[in-house]
Amino acid sequence: MKKILAMVMAMAMVLSLAACGGGDKSSASAGSAASAGSAGSAASASTADAAEFKVGAIYINSKNDTAGYTFAHHNGITTAMKELGMDPATQLVIVDEVPEDKEQVLAAIDTLVGEGANIIFGISFGYIDAMAEAAEEYTDVVFSHATGYMSNDTNFNNYFGRAYQARYLAGIAAGLKSLETGNNNIGYVAAYGTEYAETCSGINGFALGVQSVNPDAKVYVKKLGAWGDEVNESAFAKELIDSYNCGVISQHCDSAQPQIAAQDAGVFGCGYNSDMTPDAPNAHLTAAIWNWNVYYHTAIEAAMNCGDASNFVTAMGGGAYYGGLKEGFVDVSPLNEATVAAGTQDAIDQVKELIVSGDWDVFTGVKLHITVADGAATVEKADEALVDNTGAEIVAAGGPSVEDGVITGSMNYYVEGVEEA
Repeated sequence: MKKILAMVMAMAMVLSLAACGGGDKSSASAGSAASAGSAGSAASASTADAAEFKVGAIYINSKNDTAGYTFAHHNGITTAMKELGMDPATQLVIVDEVPEDKEQVLAAIDTLVGEGANIIFGISFGYIDAMAEAAEEYTDVVFSHATGYMSNDTNFNNYFGRAYQARYLAGIAAGLKSLETGNNNIGYVAAYGTEYAETCSGINGFALGVQSVNPDAKVYVKKLGAWGDEVNESAFAKELIDSYNCGVISQHCDSAQPQIAAQDAGVFGCGYNSDMTPDAPNAHLTAAIWNWNVYYHTAIEAAMNCGDASNFVTAMGGGAYYGGLKEGFVDVSPLNEATVAAGTQDAIDQVKELIVSGDWDVFTGVKLHITVADGAATVEKADEALVDNTGAEIVAAGGPSVEDGVITGSMNYYVEGVEEA
């Protein structure tokens, strides 16, 4: 039945999609993401394509979430579709609350293919094997997987971004707040620690941002062992506050519970995935966020214009997408002026410009030292080795950045000043 369905889908796509136009079509290279993510490029997708195309999505949490990981992805997909002249109410098919179980993910994919999805996005790391397998079976459907590393040469790619850059900026806000309160202890509720490069690089990026303004600060990491667990997200934040005297709580987990716990305890926090100030207006400083629509716009448009799923990876410029601050793919949410320390915006703006311009990046042998006086920030560079929390040298003083493949796939150490709680 699956093979028959795949044949039906193939016929539908041939009828509904325009043929590939070759090298002048939209590419999802990191350098083009910012322009591709704007509403102004919607005209490049024909009205007929946009009206007939269907997007499928598999979510780890509920499509009705109002903050956090799934919310950010859902908002990104629907925003991108509207930019492209599509109607999410009729052209977006979702299977949500799908755990990282291969058989359940495969069942969700079957459902989406049966509903006529031309491209399927899977947003959780644990969907990776099912997405890879399904791409081989449903060759006329495009598969795009977030946070992973697998791809093929035809209809299956992966996408992620330089979240560590946004984490660094959030760390600046946390570090300045720690100086203001006189509390050098900062907590971090993490899905995982060094087990995954995704979480590890984010923790390290945040810690280095903290240390750029408060070199005496320590970041205590409490691991959930799951990407989302609202009960323990709250409980672990409370433990970091009560047992480790943490005055700022950051997070890499799906919900706003750590920020709510921070507010309840009278301390402060930095969220993740979406702006969590509405959830904790008296505590939240800023959040490292994703502008997922930048990627989703690019991928949907490429799939529509490509005409044949087997050409998708070529149209995207390769099997992996990896954008950052420069492309507008990651950022920090607007600062909560009711909670941030003086000079936070100026410090973040200056560091963001260094990263966007290519003049500096986080995991190099050049460290930033930031001071604030009378609300104005001074940012200075210094050649200093990047070392882990055992004292081992990762990058020599003045040395180049850790390679992207390490940041995304094999970073398994904490930088100096990070400890597990």
